Amino acid sequence: LMNKPRLRVNMISETTFTVRGHGVHTAFIEMTKGVSALPQLDVIVNKFRKADVTHIQTIGLYSALHLLSPRGGKKVVSVHVIPDSLIGSIKGAEKVAWLSKAYLKWFYGKADMLLPVSEETQNSLKTEMGLTNPSQVLFNTVNSVEYITTPTDTDAARKKLGIQPNEFVVMGNGQVQPRKRFDSFVAAAKALPDIKFIWVGGIPFKSLGADHKHMQELMDNSPSNVTVTGVIELEEVRHYLMSANAFFLPSDQENHPLALLEAAASGLPMVVRDIPQYDSAFGDYVLRGDDTSFVDIIKKLSTDKAFYAKGIKGAKVIAQRFDTPQAAQTLLKIYTNLVEDFK
Repeated sequence: LMNKPRLRVNMISETTFTVRGHGVHTAFIEMTKGVSALPQLDVIVNKFRKADVTHIQTIGLYSALHLLSPRGGKKVVSVHVIPDSLIGSIKGAEKVAWLSKAYLKWFYGKADMLLPVSEETQNSLKTEMGLTNPSQVLFNTVNSVEYITTPTDTDAARKKLGIQPNEFVVMGNGQVQPRKRFDSFVAAAKALPDIKFIWVGGIPFKSLGADHKHMQELMDNSPSNVTVTGVIELEEVRHYLMSANAFFLPSDQENHPLALLEAAASGLPMVVRDIPQYDSAFGDYVLRGDDTSFVDIIKKLSTDKAFYAKGIKGAKVIAQRFDTPQAAQTLLKIYTNLVEDFK
């Protein structure tokens, strides 16, 4: 192995120089760290250089140039976005759904290998977009070692954030947008005034965010037991994860959210909406509910030790299942299989 030259990989993501407060950027960071640690690979980020493989994470013009570049070798595209993901995220997306679908079909159709982030995303590529290029599901991952939280970590994080030791803290994480159902988060907080709710995130796309005015009003008028941090750096997000008792993500559309993986790696029980996108990846290891049951589930977590322990057990399973070092090995296989000289 040591006599072989290293496989040159160009990692491409527009999130490094555009909007960063969202899961695609985190997924890109995790994946890049994972493959950069492998001795068989020579990994460079966002450079036009001659390479064996170009691995693209985003779908903008800069990424399209890399996709079309003959010097970039085989093209691998991680599929984080399908037409449904744009509706409820970006203002006016539903009006140009046909256009975004046509663009995504063209973009993904140029790849030598597609890596959808869930089985449901893979199905969408085949059935909704009619794509036939090779694809393999590669779930988003986090390096769970980095998220292990001790009681000392929790105490320190709470001190730093001004949270009382005895407070029960429920954390949400993501962009404040209709698709994430921040309204359900606020509604649960209103019904549970003795519990502290913290939403980590904001509106990174500003006025381009879907239903921006209404989302801003929801944040401005949320009850006193709700804190919204606004867009913050990943390192700061960790402090909130360390200080929380439970995680609550009421989205009604997700592909494979990194926020859940971070919460799982931090050992937090996870309350989510019961949507089919979670079936294959998370099953019953997350606590699934809807707007009629969220309040009861969260209340039970705060009062019932056995129920809380069940939530933690589920988190452990998810953290082990979606760990970055394993995914990096899978990527190495994918890259080498694509490049003739390295097979």
